[in-house]
Amino acid sequence: MSRLLPAYIIGYIVFLYLPVVLIPVFSFNDAIQAAFPLKGATLGWYRTLLETPAIMQALRNSLIIACSAAFITTLCATTISYLDTFPRPRLSRVVAGLARLPILIPGVIVGIALLILVNLAGLGPSRPAIVMGHVLVCLPAAVTVVRARFAAIPRSIAEAAQDLGASEFATFRRAVLPLAWPAIGSAFTLAFLTSFDEFIVAYFLAGTEPTLPLYVWSQLRFPKSLPVVMALGTLILAVSVLLAALAEILRRRSRI
Repeated sequence: MSRLLPAYIIGYIVFLYLPVVLIPVFSFNDAIQAAFPLKGATLGWYRTLLETPAIMQALRNSLIIACSAAFITTLCATTISYLDTFPRPRLSRVVAGLARLPILIPGVIVGIALLILVNLAGLGPSRPAIVMGHVLVCLPAAVTVVRARFAAIPRSIAEAAQDLGASEFATFRRAVLPLAWPAIGSAFTLAFLTSFDEFIVAYFLAGTEPTLPLYVWSQLRFPKSLPVVMALGTLILAVSVLLAALAEILRRRSRI
């Protein structure tokens, strides 16, 4: 059995990551069809990508939505996690549990429910509606990361600050928060990545201004647009890997 384990791991990695590796390869191919053998190397698809106004508009929409959703998510996650770890009021566990619950709900159900809600509220499909939906989707992971850090901070630190006369807010701001900044930064990065790449909720809540994942999906119907889409996917993949690495570095620093 132990001899089969390395083969299983290699097969799993190839099955999972080989399609991802092929996207950058074909993004430099001087042909519309994504097929071997490659006809030559070119940067033309990347130039076309930068010269397409619709892509730039979709990118701007995604960045605005992702930054807004990540900021709100991190603020909510920090508040919920702190209350669930230190003061621990009666409803803190209930609120923390509800914050992590959306991860168990299928994205289609969340999208439909939010679409009904924003229509009843008069917002309709729009940027604010997508931000609300992305906060709901990003909150479980953010709460998990930040709460783990708060739980690792000795309660004696907060108790000592309060014994010295610090108020609850001063204890949080000057004694506890500085120790949690790496985890909060990691939560923000993860929330940004999740919001930027999220498709299902944005599909239901997007109005006339699509996000970048929605634009990519709309272009897959046109074979001539496939090389540009792969070039765009390569850039998104590179940025996502860098941000994920940054989030992991911050998470590891929060454990020190």
